[in-house]
Amino acid sequence: MPVFHIPEDEIIFPHPSQAEPDGLLGIGGDLKISRLLLAYQNGIFPWYSEGEPIMWWCLTPRLILRPQQVVISKSMRSLLRRSFFRVSFDTHFKDVMIACQNISREGQEGTWIHANLISAFCELHEKGLAHSVEVWHNEELVGGLYGLAIGKMFCGESMFAKISNASKFGLICLSQLLVQKGFELIDCQQETPHLKSMGAELMNAEDFFNFLETNKTYKIQPVKWKSTS
Repeated sequence: MPVFHIPEDEIIFPHPSQAEPDGLLGIGGDLKISRLLLAYQNGIFPWYSEGEPIMWWCLTPRLILRPQQVVISKSMRSLLRRSFFRVSFDTHFKDVMIACQNISREGQEGTWIHANLISAFCELHEKGLAHSVEVWHNEELVGGLYGLAIGKMFCGESMFAKISNASKFGLICLSQLLVQKGFELIDCQQETPHLKSMGAELMNAEDFFNFLETNKTYKIQPVKWKSTS
């Protein structure tokens, strides 16, 4: 089946069930806010290297994490009690994106977080739609993650850690906040051992698409998350 061409003059996507076996759904389009919101509402996300055409993906089965089911190990519980780390929300969004862009990842050359994507997500953040989690140690930003809030789903984009357990701490704090806010699911997009060790599990395509349809009935609420320590 030929890959769908995404036109720039129309905000549309094919149904995500039409994605190729590797998850590729379409090529083209742009990173307008309206297009990004439509994409993430439908489980679609951009993933491509700088200089390449924009490629849109929908991977199934989908790795998801239910915030209330995040696994907190004994060592992480100890860190939570000791206040070794401090967490904040939405205070250094661009810095978190740049840190995710620059962090070295095993088995990955280059980065898919490039200038155009940073610009688009910073605009989403300014509108109260994209959010960041910052993890601090001795006033240094040592970990964090960012993503997009869509209804009762948080679409996790990327995370980083400069010291051990920093990204785990950030994900735990995010999960606790999402439970308070009534979120039902974190879309982890791609399967990783790190996320599975924290309680993420694969959801089959039918269940994932059904969740997305239900999630569309909830309003997208622009809001800046309050920082905490």
